[in-house]
Amino acid sequence: MTMAWVEHAYPDGDALAAALARELDAAVQAALATRGRALLALAGGRTPLPAYRALARRWRDTPGPAHIVLIPTDERCVPHDHPSSNVRELREIFGGTAVRIEALTTHDGDPARSERYAAAMLAGHKEPFDAVVLGMGGDAHTASLFPNAGQLAAGLDPSTTLDALRIDPDPLPVEAPFARISLTAARLLRTRALHLALAGDAKRDVLAAAMADPDAFERPVAAVLHAPEATVHIHWSP
Repeated sequence: MTMAWVEHAYPDGDALAAALARELDAAVQAALATRGRALLALAGGRTPLPAYRALARRWRDTPGPAHIVLIPTDERCVPHDHPSSNVRELREIFGGTAVRIEALTTHDGDPARSERYAAAMLAGHKEPFDAVVLGMGGDAHTASLFPNAGQLAAGLDPSTTLDALRIDPDPLPVEAPFARISLTAARLLRTRALHLALAGDAKRDVLAAAMADPDAFERPVAAVLHAPEATVHIHWSP
């Protein structure tokens, strides 16, 4: 088994955002040049959003159609116009570009219908992602693969045929008390480039613990950090 972590440290969040935007743009341009299309999976959260804004500015300056599809790595089961919706945020950031944003949920956010919708949508995007951006919570969750969630085992199963599934965090986060639809670890790892973006000393300590211990049930981010043949680019700023 081989795995690799490539660690990138930046003086501040602006530098992290600029570097991550360059990495994503390079992945997209390479995909467009070789296959004529690009597919990215993007996490929500405060740390990567400035990178997406920088990327959107680049793409607004690029004339002509671009066959780029963006998919959230996970989504809260809320209506698409809800303040907690990741797809709403992505659509706002990338407005005015030629990209297509695919949702993981139905417009009303119903969890059962959204799980079926995500499966059908992802069936049309079976190719590897050109890049995946993940974040990490203070409890070591990534995407919406939360420790203690009843569906976590299915979400971590490396042999699963599921690309996405419903996750019910336990306990529900106070700031976002909703069921989620999350890409599975297996689908997240089916990518040409994998980036993990985080900020702050506390999360760096959580990450160090996950790097030292492959138990993904304790710290779900370990599922990607310790995956066979995976290379994870870790982007950190204070």
